[in-house]
Amino acid sequence: MARSSSASNSTREKPPGLFHDVRARELPRTVGRDARALYHFYIDEERRGRAAQMNAFKRVVVVLFWIVRSMLQRLTPARRLLLALAIALDLFGRVSFPVRGHELVFDFGAWPFIILLFILALELKDKILARDEIAVARRVQVALLPSRDPQPPGFAIFSHSVPANDVGGDLIDFLETPAADSLGVALGDVAGKGLGAALLMAKLQATLRAIAPACSSLAEVGTRLNGVLCRDGLDNRFATLFYVQLPPAAAGPAALRVLNAGHNPPLLVRESGVELLPDGGRPLGMFPDSAYGEGRIEMQPSDLLIIYSDGLVEARDASDQEFGMERLQRLAPGLRALPPAEAGRTLLSEVERFLGDNRPQDDLSLILIRRNA
Repeated sequence: MARSSSASNSTREKPPGLFHDVRARELPRTVGRDARALYHFYIDEERRGRAAQMNAFKRVVVVLFWIVRSMLQRLTPARRLLLALAIALDLFGRVSFPVRGHELVFDFGAWPFIILLFILALELKDKILARDEIAVARRVQVALLPSRDPQPPGFAIFSHSVPANDVGGDLIDFLETPAADSLGVALGDVAGKGLGAALLMAKLQATLRAIAPACSSLAEVGTRLNGVLCRDGLDNRFATLFYVQLPPAAAGPAALRVLNAGHNPPLLVRESGVELLPDGGRPLGMFPDSAYGEGRIEMQPSDLLIIYSDGLVEARDASDQEFGMERLQRLAPGLRALPPAEAGRTLLSEVERFLGDNRPQDDLSLILIRRNA
């Protein structure tokens, strides 16, 4: 019996097979999704527009040329030369030279494959090292996000954020101010995505937490945030922010103070219909002289405020069509009667259904605030 148990343990500890995680039914969908991701990664929007005007044969040839050239440009010079050598050896196959009445033959055989395998091993090594570093960054970013949604008296809140890559540039934060018995709710969006956007998002969050409690108005919050990001930010990097201050608990309507620094205008869903809140000032970190104002909105019982990042309305399906503001406005009235958590999940499932097998190309964040009846 002991031998049987030992053999059983040995069997369980065997490493998985090389193709243990391959699912034949999922292969066509996975390959199609990866091909679309490759197309959007290597070819910018301007070239995609030009390709759409070409006939099918020319489009295939030109797109392949663009992708290969873009790949070569991203390789280091040494790897670029090795790849060019592998392609040349593969094209020629074998070369012969007459030498003193004899034929000297060079058969390159498997050398193109060996060189390509060497380049692939180097690229994979770089990717694994970068992935390990990004995994650490992801853990740090998750730790910075709220662990739960607060439920202040008189309101119900739902939030959700998912990056397009392992780390993202969207900010969701809740700032409690015990002295004023109120709650600040922030949704920010740093231009771009990936590690650079995530680092700037962390700076925006830290700065907001440091200055917001000491500011007498939300206009001052916007001005001071903009000053810090203009002073310490990076070129061509800016952030948008929608910040709302919920009032202390009270019966009936509630007056919310809001700051919109270049962010997508939120939707206020009332019994009478859907209102698109006014646009705000400039994004943060663009111009040192930007001015910001404090707005006010009044939420009646059962009203729903939908705050979102552009990753929601700019989500694109396989045919490159956007989810769009009109679609969001059509869905919004049906969300008003639902609890925020259920309304949020309903909206996210609609976006997921719209995307289909397509991967999101931008970070997607969402905050729903409902004024309790």
